[in-house]
Amino acid sequence: MKFVCAPEDFAFAENDGLNVVLYGQGSPELGKRSARGSAGKAAMSQILRARLNAAPRAWDFLSIALAVVTADVSEWRSESPDGWTRKLDLTIAVIDPEFWNTQARDIEAALQFLSTDRWRLRFVAGGLHPVPPRNPIYPLEDCVALLSGGLDSLVGAIDLAAAGKKPFAVSNVVRGDGENQTSFAEAIGGGLRHLPLNHNAKPPWRKEDSQRARSLIFIAFGVLAATTLRAYHDGANVPFFVCENGFIAINPPLTGTRLGSLSTRTAHPEFLNRIRDILSAADLRIELINPYEHATKGEMLAGCKDQSLLRSLAAQSVSCGRYRVFNYNHCGRCIPCQVRRAAFLAWNGSCDTTYYRYDTLGQRDSEHAHFDDVRSLAMALREVKTGGLNSWLGAALSYPRMGDPVPIRDLVKRGLAELGALHDHLGVK
Repeated sequence: MKFVCAPEDFAFAENDGLNVVLYGQGSPELGKRSARGSAGKAAMSQILRARLNAAPRAWDFLSIALAVVTADVSEWRSESPDGWTRKLDLTIAVIDPEFWNTQARDIEAALQFLSTDRWRLRFVAGGLHPVPPRNPIYPLEDCVALLSGGLDSLVGAIDLAAAGKKPFAVSNVVRGDGENQTSFAEAIGGGLRHLPLNHNAKPPWRKEDSQRARSLIFIAFGVLAATTLRAYHDGANVPFFVCENGFIAINPPLTGTRLGSLSTRTAHPEFLNRIRDILSAADLRIELINPYEHATKGEMLAGCKDQSLLRSLAAQSVSCGRYRVFNYNHCGRCIPCQVRRAAFLAWNGSCDTTYYRYDTLGQRDSEHAHFDDVRSLAMALREVKTGGLNSWLGAALSYPRMGDPVPIRDLVKRGLAELGALHDHLGVK
């Protein structure tokens, strides 16, 4: 499918593709004008209302991310020939098309890794460059950190504050997470400066649910925030922390029939290294860091620098991949829930007061032990035990930009040990 993504004053053509209004309103079909999707209006308003002055190429990077996430939710995987892989052709209006066209192939490769789709990007003039705010505010924070409302980003923000850092917390707000994001920001470090944003990507029809490319918008929000800091405007590099345990970041396929793309890969080292190169080429002085790339979730909890604060907030965090499906409760059986439960068990099981819809995973029925995610993990644990870790991993650590596989392989081993302990504890056979 073809997409043209630009601000509302762009000269859109009427053809068989989808026109997407960036930083404006979409609309239904009106006479000879086709229906239009939209993204980013609320985020732009929030940024400008905060009187933040971001770098032009950070605005371009946000425009790219908004276009990508809108395309991702607009084309249904079920209509592709194999039921998954799509061809997505995007024309995106930016401030500096000459530069971004030199990066198109690299961005396409990063997106293909995220979603396993086939992407084609081209850039044209006409992108949004807001007039700098009058009396802009240049925050004095010394770094940026994503604050999702999840357990890993909570630990990360607590550790940064405990180390004397002053993080500018940035959140992608979705229903069910906003209250946690706000309360965590208020509780950490005497209260963190917090920028909650939402991409509001809306096609003029029902959304595709998988949304595997949304990782790019998380990064784009953080990059833009980093370029508003006083330190950035003074010429310094700004650390941007994306805190996620290494096991979930790697997301090794549990069985031969499960693809890594069945989950987001926001902090996968392959993706982060590709984005680091793109940011460097754009002269955006952002240091993208995951301090926990070689830590399991249980190790993150045990190593948190403020155990008292963590104990008071941990159970409030959200990990479930199906949180909305179960009326904003944890299911207890998806892979993120099992990793969460294993981490609590390894750290301090008494702190896990989370309500799990499916708690007794050892129960032998289709809703518990025989549920796909529980059964797949049990199969993986058996395969590692009988055939060894290397055989089970296969090519999962063979991506060209992952870095040294040795510590990653050891990390995966420890992560599986935590999960194995959970299955033993719950009697999963």
